[in-house]
Amino acid sequence: MDRDARNRIRLSLAIGVFALLLPAACSAAPQPKGQVVDITLSDFHIDSATASVAGGDVVLQVHNGAPATHEFVVVRTNLPADGLPLGPDGLSVNEDWLDGVGELNEVPAGTVGTLPLQLAPGRYVFFCNLDGHYLGGMHAVLEVSPDG
Repeated sequence: MDRDARNRIRLSLAIGVFALLLPAACSAAPQPKGQVVDITLSDFHIDSATASVAGGDVVLQVHNGAPATHEFVVVRTNLPADGLPLGPDGLSVNEDWLDGVGELNEVPAGTVGTLPLQLAPGRYVFFCNLDGHYLGGMHAVLEVSPDG
C-alpha cells in the first residue's frame, strides 16, 4: 500500500473517531427537574414574578442583571423578609440562626445561576448576604403550598 493510501485511511479513521466523540462532547448537562421560578437580581433589589409555587422540586433561575456579582441565599422562615437577624457586623444576615435551604455563593454580573431545591410547604426568604446588600433591600419572599 502506498503512502497516500495509508494517509487516506488514517484520515478516515480520525474523522470516524471524531464523529463518534462529537455528540458526547456537545451534549448538554441534564436540566434539573421541577417548576422553574425566574428571579432577577438588580442593584439592591430582588424581583420574582412568581409569588408562590407548589411544594416539591423547584428550580430557581437567578438572573443577575446588576453590574456587580451577588450572592443568593434561601432560608425557610416565618420572619418578615426585612426582619432577619443581623450578624455581629451589623451589615449581613446571621445565617447560623436561620434554617438554610440552599445558596449560590456567587452569581457574576450578566449571568444566570441555577439552584435546584426540594421545597416543603412553608415560607422562604431569599436574599443577597454581601455586606450591606440585604439592608439595602435585596430580599424577597416565596410561598410554597402543599403540592397537589
